[in-house]
Amino acid sequence: MTMKRLLLLLLIAFNAQAQEIALLKYHGGGDWYANPTSLPNLIKFCNQNIQTRIKAKPATVEPSSPDLLSYPYVHMTGHGNVVFSDADVVNLRQYLAAGGFLHIDDNYGMDQYIRKEIKKIFPGNDLVELPSTHAIFQKPNPFPAGLPKIHEHDGKRPQAFGIFVEGRLVLLYTYETDLGDGWEDPEVNNDPAEVRQKALKMGANIIAYIFAN
Repeated sequence: MTMKRLLLLLLIAFNAQAQEIALLKYHGGGDWYANPTSLPNLIKFCNQNIQTRIKAKPATVEPSSPDLLSYPYVHMTGHGNVVFSDADVVNLRQYLAAGGFLHIDDNYGMDQYIRKEIKKIFPGNDLVELPSTHAIFQKPNPFPAGLPKIHEHDGKRPQAFGIFVEGRLVLLYTYETDLGDGWEDPEVNNDPAEVRQKALKMGANIIAYIFAN
């Protein structure tokens, strides 16, 4: 391990102790800001139910910013186009290799764009579908069937895909579920309470997985 990577790992570890998470402000025209209440609600749920101490207001960070390295978990969502610049790609790759975690939640409409951009970051890695037996579905809330369906859009089954680096899950892409829909305030999407609970519990599993690994 190089000294530079060791320092980056130490930085990520330090900030994991601080427990602050961020929303990715990307370029390309997609609405990165689509779910304004989702992360604050997820944070509140995690702090109340899984004993995290995450700051109540998530940060906003651009993919090329050096501040990216300050957050153990970065969330990305939206409906439309995504474009990562060369600087974005280099910084995201460095962040993920150093211990960071990117969760991309397709809000319906992002899929055709984001897959190409993920390939820019990891040209030698393919997205792999996570089996229902993966640790992220096991605790603290069991999801024996894997990723839950939150928003019924076109009847397709929900899928969780991952990118692994040296055996570590560094990128999670949740597709055909729209977890952020269920994290938002109840009146935004009028989701039933049980659907919102499923979404929040799955989100808590993601957060718990990151902070434990």
